[in-house]
Amino acid sequence: MMASGCRLMRAIRVGEFGAPSVLKLCSDVPVPNPGLREVLIRVHACGVNPVETYIRAGTYSRKPSLPYTPGSDVSGVVEAVGQGVTALKAGDRVFTTATESGGYAEYAVATEHSVHTLPDALDFTQGAAIGVPYFTAYRALVHKAHAKAGETVLVHGASGGVGVAACQLSRALGLKVLGTAGTPEGMELVLNNGAHLCFNHREQDYTQRIMEATDGRGVDVIVEMLSNVNLSNDLQMLAYGGRVTVVGSRGPVEINTRDTMIKESSIVGVALFYATPEEKRECGAALYAGMEAGWLRPAVGRQYSLDTAAQAHHDIIQCPGAAGKLVLIM
Repeated sequence: MMASGCRLMRAIRVGEFGAPSVLKLCSDVPVPNPGLREVLIRVHACGVNPVETYIRAGTYSRKPSLPYTPGSDVSGVVEAVGQGVTALKAGDRVFTTATESGGYAEYAVATEHSVHTLPDALDFTQGAAIGVPYFTAYRALVHKAHAKAGETVLVHGASGGVGVAACQLSRALGLKVLGTAGTPEGMELVLNNGAHLCFNHREQDYTQRIMEATDGRGVDVIVEMLSNVNLSNDLQMLAYGGRVTVVGSRGPVEINTRDTMIKESSIVGVALFYATPEEKRECGAALYAGMEAGWLRPAVGRQYSLDTAAQAHHDIIQCPGAAGKLVLIM
């Protein structure tokens, strides 16, 4: 990926790790050129993911070299393709699961295997809500939990981007889907996106009510967005042989490992970063089928202009009660 000397674009640049205020809008960033097997995309929208706030703060295990542009989930139109690209052409509507140059920008370069066709039925804001959330949900449910039709899944924190994706995918896979959310609006969103039942995780007795909903048996799979708060409770809600997939955590947690012995249960970490090209192809094929069938319908939450990216980073962490995916509009 090389920078083009003649064309400039607006992009968010991070020159130091820190608070959301380190996200600076620059209007003189060179438009990158696609290299070998890379694609240049005119970005219409870019999803905002919690992991991007951890990277920006400097607290994540992987630190990009400074300065950098955040963002992996762009949707837009292919502007140009690099040498060796055969599956895509200029003018194609696409979404990505990763970028090389950063997605909080008017143009982004991505490798060919990270770029996927966006069907006409979905708009660009929905396209920006597919990448990391849906691929992560598929990885958690299929690759890590090996969820099977007829099992019961609990999506803990089901009203955010990954949560909505996990509810829709679980329903399509034939699972009984239980979700949690923290607001009436979030609960309604969860029920409208595949969950059979939804519980308010701010209520004292919600874990007891989940157990009652399973006739005391417990749940087979938990997709967990906030394991530092919920993991100990999760282990007690599992059925025999149950699996907790850890999608998100914001700190340490104390658990009693005896809880895993009693039920021979498992705690499995999920990181899309480690998916192989074959696994990504499998995800892409399954999710494209979902778009064609109509069950994959991203729920877009608040939308922000590029110059308010810092506010989006604040809101995704500090404002409880998620209702869909936060998206930046170019």
